[in-house]
Amino acid sequence: MDISQLRKDYMREALDEAHADEDPFRQFSRWWDEALASKLPEPNAMTLATADAQARPSARVVLLKGFDHAGFVFYTNYESRKGQELAANPRAALLFFWPELERQVRIEGTVARVAEAESDAYFASRPLASRIGAWASPQSRPIPSKAWLMAQAAEAGLRHGLHPKRPPHWGGYRVAPEVFEFWQGRPSRLHDRLQYTRTPQGWARVRLSP
Repeated sequence: MDISQLRKDYMREALDEAHADEDPFRQFSRWWDEALASKLPEPNAMTLATADAQARPSARVVLLKGFDHAGFVFYTNYESRKGQELAANPRAALLFFWPELERQVRIEGTVARVAEAESDAYFASRPLASRIGAWASPQSRPIPSKAWLMAQAAEAGLRHGLHPKRPPHWGGYRVAPEVFEFWQGRPSRLHDRLQYTRTPQGWARVRLSP
């Protein structure tokens, strides 16, 4: 197969200023509700891009676990690669891609840890195996083997029992947006792109060329 010939024409929807909300959080909520109603597989999957102190970027997919006007929340090991990069450079970009709806949402902003009580509450809501896994896995670090990891999980299960507390090295981050971009695929690659930028007066909205 010739990869250069892989292409798709986008025909589903349009995104125009007359119908887009002036508040990007409300616009995101609208698209989020439509993604849920469409029963997309893992609509809360988002690419998280970070960079270290030398501006070397990295990206991975994480799961959105909450959002409001304060920002977008995800959870991870603070000692993981992304945790170390956010400690050195507390800025990030998020990307939601919903191909079935021919939509993307890009978000850029500053990052801070959520309150400990918020992390505690979410951790307690996770399945027991996931809570044990948070204790067992030294995320992003080299390990001897899969068998070693499974042994660590078994040991952590015995040690912490049925009600493990949240590890001190695990918790949530909130991305506070400074820029949103809503992208709707259109025919002939003439896509609709609306960008919202936070200003002292509120959100400024412009259309970007595709």
